[in-house]
Order: sequence, then C-alpha cells, then structure tokens
Amino acid sequence: MKYQNAEEKRTYMLETPVKKLVCTLAGPTILSMLVTSFYNMADTFFVGRINTQATAAVGVVFSVMAIIQATGFFFGHGSGNYISRKLGAGDTKEAEKMSSIGFFTALMAGVVILVVCTIFVRPLAYLLGSTETILPYTVSYMRIILLGAPAMTSSLVLNNQMRFQGSAFYAMIGIVSGAVLNIVLDPLLIFKFGFGIAGAAIATTISQYVSFVFLIFMSRQGGNVRIRFSNFKPSLHYYKEIIRGGTPSLCRQGLASLATICLNHGAGFYGDAAIAGMSIVTRISMFANSALVGFGQGFQPVCGFNYGAGKYKRVLDSFWFCVKYSFVFLLVIAAAGYVSAPGLISLFRKGDMDVIEVGTAALRFQAVTFPLNAWIVMCNMMLQSIGKGLKASIVASARQGLCFIPFIFILPKFIGLTGVEMSQMCSDIITLVISIPIGFSVIKEMQRDSEVQQ
Repeated sequence: MKYQNAEEKRTYMLETPVKKLVCTLAGPTILSMLVTSFYNMADTFFVGRINTQATAAVGVVFSVMAIIQATGFFFGHGSGNYISRKLGAGDTKEAEKMSSIGFFTALMAGVVILVVCTIFVRPLAYLLGSTETILPYTVSYMRIILLGAPAMTSSLVLNNQMRFQGSAFYAMIGIVSGAVLNIVLDPLLIFKFGFGIAGAAIATTISQYVSFVFLIFMSRQGGNVRIRFSNFKPSLHYYKEIIRGGTPSLCRQGLASLATICLNHGAGFYGDAAIAGMSIVTRISMFANSALVGFGQGFQPVCGFNYGAGKYKRVLDSFWFCVKYSFVFLLVIAAAGYVSAPGLISLFRKGDMDVIEVGTAALRFQAVTFPLNAWIVMCNMMLQSIGKGLKASIVASARQGLCFIPFIFILPKFIGLTGVEMSQMCSDIITLVISIPIGFSVIKEMQRDSEVQQ
C-alpha cells in the first residue's frame, strides 16, 4: 500500500484489522527472509562442489558474518523500535532524528569491523574454529567478505527501519535485489571464472553493495521518514534508546556467533566432515526459520505502532494470532525436515557419507523441537518491540547462547559426537521453559491496562 505521508500511514497501522495488517506486512518480509536465507545457502551449496574443507570454511566464516549482522540488527532494531513507537504517538521529528543516528552510526561501525578484522584475519580464523586444513579457504573467503561489512551493517539498519515504519514491501525490494544477484554470480565466479571459494565471497560482497544502493533509494519512498546527515546529532538519549531496543538483537546475533564458534570447536574434534555437516544443518535450519522470522517481522511494526498508541488489545490479538499460526506451520516443516533429512544434507555434499551421517542426525534432533520456536521467537519480538529490553534480551540470549553454549561443552563429554548433534534440541526445550513466565508477565500487564481503558 502507498502512503502519501506519515499520518496516513499511522491511521492505517492503528485502524486496519490486525490479522489482515499482520499478513499484509508479513508477505514481503517472509519473501525477503526466504530469499536472503536462500542466498546464504547458495554459498554453501556451490562451495560444497569444491571440497569438504571449503564447505567447512564457509561455516567458520559464518561467525564473522553473524557479528556483522549482530551490529546491523543492534542499530536497526534499536532505532526501528523507537521510530515505530514515536510514529504511533505522532512524533515524526523524533523518528527522523533517530533514523539518521541509527544509520550513520551503523555505517561507521561497519568500517571499524572491516579494518580490525582484516588486520587480525589469520588469528581470527583460528579463534573461530578453523583447522590447519581449512585455514587457507577460511582466510581467502573472510578477507573478501569483510569488505562488505559497512554495506551489510547499514543495509540492515535501512531494512529494519523501513519494516518498523510499515514499509515492508520497499525493504523487500532492496534485500531481494542483492540476494538474486548473489545467486546468479555464485556459479559464474566460482566455476566459470575459476575463482573458487573467493568467487563466492566476491559474489556476496558485490550483492551487499547492490542491496545497499537499492535500500537507500527505497527508504525515500512510501512516506518513510528521511535520513539526513543534518539530523545526525548523537546524544546519550538516543543511544540509550538504541541500547534498550537493540540489545536483544545484539544478544541474539552476537551469542549466535559465539555459539557457532563453540560449535565449530566442538565438531572440529571429530574432523572436518563434522564441521561441514553441522555447517550445512545450520544453513538449512536458518532457511526453515526464516519464514517464521519473516512472519514475526510483519508483526513487529503492528506491535510497536499500537503499543505506542496505547492500543494494547490490538497488540495482544496480533501476538496470539502469530503464535497459533506459526506453530502449525513449524509443525509441518519439522515433520518434512525429519523425514527428508538425508536427502537435504546430500544436496550440499553428495556422496560424502561422513558429512551426510552427521548432518542427518543433527537435523532430525533439531526437527523434534523446532515448533517450540513459535512461542520463543514471537515472545522475543513482542518484548523487544514494546521496549521491554531486559526481558527481551534474556529470551533472545537463551536459545543460541545461555542454554546452547553449556550444552555444546557438556554433552559431548558424555555422549561424544551425538552430544554435538543434539545440543540445539536441548537448548530449545530450556529456552521455552525460560520464556513462558517472562512472556506471560508482560501479557498480563497489557491485559490489565486494556481492561482499565475499557
């Protein structure tokens, strides 16, 4: 839907029936997440045609990409949450200031990551879990990926700020353009031009900058608040709001990176095939989870706008709608993944039975608890969107951090490689137990406020 100005958009966000509104906003975000996840898988798929070491190297460098993404999500969600609440309250000037501060700070942070990580690229490769046989592929891939860090961090800010303003369609165009280009460039640069694993990195980096340009253009469409350098006047007030709204994302993505490092080290004890197998499962799980995250991203602006306007019943109605339908969806996906696990893994490393065996077991373990993410993810997104930073951070940290990391160290000591394969499943169960009372404490609070309003 096209909006002439911010007030017209605000009216739409506060008065459209929530089920229709969530589905309308979720369509583009689901597509964006699926395509983005697919092009993340593309590197693994095409690099898997080179050898096992190259496949494992992509998994190792994924930790660096997770750090870059964590930075982008931190500033994107931190500024975006604030923007949606201010637009819901009718304060456009504050929203404009925050959009500029979030964008330019993220751009500078991306430059810092590029410089620091490039200087220490080899020790960083070892720290991330690279073995001697994987190291040459890891360094080659990582050096080029890092060149895209400034574009990646700032693109994520643009994408999230547009989503939180209800402009998911424009955000989708920017993200999908780069994703499609990456899928096209991967086989050309890896095989036709003979660049090998470096070709995959070049394709990803070029795609990130193309997305960045498209997102800059799209951010000026659809009644979005404008990003202007004249509004870049950092102050403690705005950074406090970014920290409050963005810390859950930083915890989630940052700990995901740390968890991947721990996973690489844990799997590395059992050889390159174990690292490759777990790397493939990580990418498949991310792809399956991307539709859920996309659905939740359609919910977030609805949540932020209506919470900012004091319409708590609309927030709760949209939350329960998302939880119910995403649980049914994940149940179907989990069943399909469990049954077809060997075939899915073999798509990436056909004929490598060691990799297929590890990947099949790990994917089936994860499928068992995959539907639990319906509550975990939606609860986290609700808490983050309404400014409950501490509670959102606890939930965000649990699944791939506070719960996962202890399991990846403890379980292998008792049951070997099986412990590595089932760590995520165990983490999901404990995360659900943690998130239920946290979520219900906020739900009851909004129910009371809604009753008072009536």
